[in-house]
Amino acid sequence: MSRLSRSLTLAAVSFAALVAAQGGAQAGAFALREQSATAQGYSFAGAASGSGYLSSMFWNPAVITMMPGWQFEGHAALIIPRVDINPLPSVPTFALGGSGDIGQDALIPASYASYQINDMLWVGLSTTSPYGLVTDPKMNWSGQLYSRSSKIFSVNVNPVLGVKVNDWFSFAVGPSLQYFDITLKRAVPFPGAPAASATLPGAPSAILDGDDLGFGFTAGVTITPMAGTTIGLGYRSQVEHELEGNLSAPFGSIGPFARLPITAKLKTPDQFTLGISQVVTPALTVHAGFEWTNWSVLKTPLVIGPTGGAVTDIPLNYDDGFFYSLGFDYKVTNQWTVRAGLAYEQSPIDTQIRSTRLPDNDRIWASVGLGYQWNDQLSFDVAYTHIFSKETDIRILPGHQDFEGLPFVADVDAGVDIVSVGLRYRWDNPKVAIPAAPIVRKN
Repeated sequence: MSRLSRSLTLAAVSFAALVAAQGGAQAGAFALREQSATAQGYSFAGAASGSGYLSSMFWNPAVITMMPGWQFEGHAALIIPRVDINPLPSVPTFALGGSGDIGQDALIPASYASYQINDMLWVGLSTTSPYGLVTDPKMNWSGQLYSRSSKIFSVNVNPVLGVKVNDWFSFAVGPSLQYFDITLKRAVPFPGAPAASATLPGAPSAILDGDDLGFGFTAGVTITPMAGTTIGLGYRSQVEHELEGNLSAPFGSIGPFARLPITAKLKTPDQFTLGISQVVTPALTVHAGFEWTNWSVLKTPLVIGPTGGAVTDIPLNYDDGFFYSLGFDYKVTNQWTVRAGLAYEQSPIDTQIRSTRLPDNDRIWASVGLGYQWNDQLSFDVAYTHIFSKETDIRILPGHQDFEGLPFVADVDAGVDIVSVGLRYRWDNPKVAIPAAPIVRKN
């Protein structure tokens, strides 16, 4: 498929989602977890068991069988990161200074819709941005040999079919179409100059960019073993992308050509999410969640030039990521619901592979949320999260996968605030009985 065709397809799918993922990722590595203002209020505890209402279909599509009638949800998350990379005085390029704040504020939208066909079948559609990253240090800084700006953008469209087998078991499955785009920059030597000139102020940049449409699927089940208990298990598959784009640099920096057409194969990881929700009293429900993300599939994608040989690579080699969460909601009145939750995230990135592009680390999520039921059809949600990052350092020394002959050692100062809002609307009349199985009449 040509790049023009990909662009036209993407525009036809969802114009609104094109503004998504223009900031730092706020899940492990470059994933975006901010797909639901409702679930964020619990730090995403129980996201797979329906704590996020319809938006929980991002983690487990089977939750659509819990949503009667014809429903829609729209969510938007404002991510406000702060990430400073401060080199130690021992770094040879220390005089160029630190990165400045490489984090970029971001607005991440997501939308969900479901329609109940009868008492057994539902159809649904989600439009989300599961991956995104922008880190943008100062043009001239001590780590410019290892990175300048980094950008990742994605849009995922996922239609699903849900089946309620009986009162205690439901399942759903559906294909996903994912657009993925990446742009990476770093300093390179001046044409004809020694390699060390890449560390000088004003050094030119090499730019690697590529995009692709890939396909995957989602699947999930919900189980209600007893009244008031819901267990959900959701799966998002790997999506393999064959990125097509260019590697650009000043003439002489990457060979006889200043612009090379390239391809690179990259997989986005598969993910399992488990959620449990338990009604304690008519007003209080507790939620728990566990998430495993198979980041180790990324490896080191090779960047292939026009002659079929590798011209460079993208060393990733992440470990798997894990996320543990616990939260609750309390119904204060028939209209007002308060939420709170804590989570611990085990990053797939450690000091052995941590880069200046993505100085990720383990972190704690602390969240609060509020829901307001305006009437039988319309409700609103808002949530706030602060992310506390573990003390982080970067050690690019001999043996590190990014090492280019210049040691770079730095401390990272990071923190994130997230504010999300959501709207939920039911298009049909809730007072009218939901569709039931046809009644067999005798003549």
